[in-house]
Amino acid sequence: HGAMSVVPITTIAMISNSILHQTRRSVLSATSIATQAIHQNNSKLSGHAVTRSRCYVSRAHPPETKLIFNIGDALKLMKEQVEERKEKRAAKWENNTDKRAAKGKVDDGPFRNQDETVELALNLNLDPRKPGQALRGSLSLPHGTGKKVNVAVFISDEQDDDATIASIKSAGASHVGGASLIEDITNGTIPVTAFDRALATPDMMPFLSKVARLLGPRGLMPNAKVGTILPPDEIVDGVKAQADGIVQYRTDKNGIVHAGVGKGSFSEEQLAENVQDLMNAIQDAKPENYGKGKKNKAGGPGKGKSAPKKNEKYYLKAHLTSSQGKGSYDIDLRTLDPTSSYFMTVPPV
Repeated sequence: HGAMSVVPITTIAMISNSILHQTRRSVLSATSIATQAIHQNNSKLSGHAVTRSRCYVSRAHPPETKLIFNIGDALKLMKEQVEERKEKRAAKWENNTDKRAAKGKVDDGPFRNQDETVELALNLNLDPRKPGQALRGSLSLPHGTGKKVNVAVFISDEQDDDATIASIKSAGASHVGGASLIEDITNGTIPVTAFDRALATPDMMPFLSKVARLLGPRGLMPNAKVGTILPPDEIVDGVKAQADGIVQYRTDKNGIVHAGVGKGSFSEEQLAENVQDLMNAIQDAKPENYGKGKKNKAGGPGKGKSAPKKNEKYYLKAHLTSSQGKGSYDIDLRTLDPTSSYFMTVPPV
C-alpha cells in the first residue's frame, strides 16, 4: 500500500489566495478592455466611464461600469436621437402610402410628426414627509415649454361680466367663470381634462371646495406657492404667463422632481437655457434642513438631525430623457449644481 501524502492547510490557503488574485486580475482586465471597446465602438458617446466600488469581485460579479455625461453632451445626443426617430416616423408614413390607399384612407394633409418632450429628473436629498422638505414651485422658462396650455380661471360673480371675460380669454384662457363654471365642472359639462392649469382670485377659494376632490388629484387646485392664486388685477398677466410656458415642479414621495424643459424641436441652446433657469430655481428653493436620513432596524424612519450633516449632498442623481426615448442619460451633477464651478460647462474627467 502506498503512503498518502498530506498537504498542510497553510499550503491550501496559499493556493486558494493565488487563484483568487489571478481571477480578480483577469476580471479587472476584462472590464478595462470592455470599457475601451465601449468608447471605440460608440464614437457618439462622449461620457466618461465610472466604476462603482464593490467589496468583492468575481467572474459573476465584475465591477459595474456606467457612462456619465455632462449636460451639454447629453442634450446634444438627445437631439440627435430625436431627429433620427422623426426621420424614421416620416419614412414609415411615406412607405405606407399605398397601404392606406388600399384601405380607402385619404390623407387630410402632410404628415404631422410628433414633437417629443424633453424631461429632466432630479433625485434630491429630500424627504417630503418631514416638515419643510416638500419642495414645490413654478417658474417661467425663457423659451417656454413648447406645450399648449389650456387655462381655466375662476373669478367672482361680481367680475363675471362680458368685458372681463373677453379680456381674460384674449390672454389665453379657455374657460372663465364663477359659480357657473364650478357647477359645470361638478356636473361634468366641462371635464377636468379640458384644462391643464387653473387660476383663481382669493375670494373664490372657499367656493372651490365643491370641486376640490376633482381638481386636487390632478394637481389643478389653485395654490399660492405655484402662483395660481392672484388678485383680480393680475389675472390677465397670470394667464399670459401660464400660456407662454410656466413649468410647475414638486417633489414626489421619494424626493424626485420631474420637470419638462422643452420640446425636441428646440435647439440645444434653448434647452440648455431652460435647464439653467430650472436648476437656479431648484437651488433657490433649497430648504435649510434637508436629508432623507436612514431607516432604523424596525423599518421606520430614523430620528436624524434637524440640520444637514457637514458633507450632506442636496443633489443625489440626475437623468435626462425624452418622451419616446429608450432609457435616459446619467448626468454629471457637477454640470447641474449652480454652486459648482463647472455649472453648465464641461468638467475634467
